[in-house]
Amino acid sequence: MREFSVPATDVVGAGDTLVDVVYSPTDPAAVAFRLRGPDGSWRDLTAGEFGAQVTAVARGLIKAGVRAGDRVALLSRTRYEWTLIDYAILAAGAVTVPIYETSSAEQISWILSDSGAVAIVVENAGHAELVAQARESLPDLRFVWQIEPSPAAPDTPGGVEQITALGTDTPEAEVHARRNAVHADDLATLIYTSGTTGRPKGCELTHRNLLTEISATTEVLSQLMTRGGAVLLFLPLAHVFGKVIQCGSLASGVVIGHTPDTTTLLPDLQSFRPTFLLAVPRVFEKVYNGARQRAHDGGKGKIFDAATDVAIAWSRAQDTGGPSFALKAKHALFDKLVYGKLREAVGGRVVAAVSGSAPLGERLGHYFRGVGLPILEGYGLTETTAGITVNALGAQRIGSVGRPVPGHSVRIADDGEIMLRGDIVFTRYWKNPDATAEAITDGWFHSGDIGELDDAGFLSITGRKKEILVTAGGKNVAPAVLEDRLRSHPLVGQCMVVGDGQPFIGALVTIDPDALPSWRERNGKPTGGDPTSAADLVDDPELRGEIAAAVEDANQAVSRAEQIRKFRILPHDFTETGGEMTPTLKVKRNVVAKMYSDDIAKIYDGSSQHA
Repeated sequence: MREFSVPATDVVGAGDTLVDVVYSPTDPAAVAFRLRGPDGSWRDLTAGEFGAQVTAVARGLIKAGVRAGDRVALLSRTRYEWTLIDYAILAAGAVTVPIYETSSAEQISWILSDSGAVAIVVENAGHAELVAQARESLPDLRFVWQIEPSPAAPDTPGGVEQITALGTDTPEAEVHARRNAVHADDLATLIYTSGTTGRPKGCELTHRNLLTEISATTEVLSQLMTRGGAVLLFLPLAHVFGKVIQCGSLASGVVIGHTPDTTTLLPDLQSFRPTFLLAVPRVFEKVYNGARQRAHDGGKGKIFDAATDVAIAWSRAQDTGGPSFALKAKHALFDKLVYGKLREAVGGRVVAAVSGSAPLGERLGHYFRGVGLPILEGYGLTETTAGITVNALGAQRIGSVGRPVPGHSVRIADDGEIMLRGDIVFTRYWKNPDATAEAITDGWFHSGDIGELDDAGFLSITGRKKEILVTAGGKNVAPAVLEDRLRSHPLVGQCMVVGDGQPFIGALVTIDPDALPSWRERNGKPTGGDPTSAADLVDDPELRGEIAAAVEDANQAVSRAEQIRKFRILPHDFTETGGEMTPTLKVKRNVVAKMYSDDIAKIYDGSSQHA
């Protein structure tokens, strides 16, 4: 058993709450948000103006009958109104229940029913229809407000305006009385885990949980979370990672922008010009693979690949005494030819990025640091209010997820499970004492993840306890090592390693739909029909040859007994809408195993596809 702790440097007071920053800003005239106008330009909104808007919406919620402690659900893409309504709910003394905007009617119904939400704010008519389908089974739900006007009545005011109008005769003093009655240990948000298995559980996160997380991560990321900085939020704010960055940025004086459409992310980044980014690893994989693809399609593939090798070598040299003179010279050349253009593509001001939710992979970590866009990986769960370990610019170990944030402890149990303790660990699961008792023992939270701690306290994730595969020969295999390496190949969309109880390890592999059309053109394959689908290529010798090479590369990271012996190429990529992925882009292993059970069976019955 190993353990590493970092002493606390800040203490949350008994009366402190998340909404305090709204009413006691350091400078009410300072810009807190930039809002996207109809013409695409950005306009400033000050901290004082934000506070006035929060109060106005909170007055409307109180007038509508939302009581202290009531749960109010919020179902929307990432946009300014999400943040505004979130803080207004808290100012009214209520509890925010975020719901992913991609949720199905069944998922929405479950969360509204289980939480006992009295109201929900949805983004559009489509979301309202999903709520309407379950309305009869939701006796507690009294209000449904819609942010965007209905297409059938475009002149009707949106939900924010409707709520605000309700509270025009509600004294502002009632809002202050409500918020002042809330304490640090009161419930702030009820976040339902997206869940790769089973029905989502509601995690109770208090104001203390969130304020402690904000204080600790702000200290570790002090070079990013600082007044004068700027961040463009595009991850779902229904996820704890996005919510914490939102709240931490407001508390730190970082200017916040929102963009709901990731298809316009690059132009949005270029116009907004953030100083730091936050994203999940798949976004960074897409950025790299897209840049590589464009270079190869434009006849500059050899330059790009050489620049990639130099960036990785330069980054690795930072940990082993520094780069040689020759390497410095190559790095400086490629900085002008390649790296600088990549930095400009994300606005030209990014100091670093923060990544969570899944492993990034060591190669990509070194690549981005080498091009001047260091990615700081962290680790946490909904139950730990987002990150409990984080790399810092001054203390980064690529391949790890960093050290514990101040005031928190990490322990590796005898079976390798990561145990976590501190004030950011959640209070309990909503109405689920059995699950709570199973998750927390003597103050330590059982993460379910497997990891290692080095002498300096850096944590590395090596697998998921429930996902460890045991072959027929008794070999324990952690799929994450192989999957991370495979996904780094430009053609690979997703993959899932299989082999529990089987004589050897196999893999299901999907082809990235963004990379496939240009691959077809380069290799003379048909481009009719849907060029992004691999349905007509699952047995193509050239495609299988490229994936076989990627599998062989991934196999270099593990022992012979852990190596992938056979693989199947699937006709379509895994998606959230298809049910194979969570909203944070994690593979739902049980769903994939069921959906592609025939393909898994063919891996072990001697069928043709193999590495």
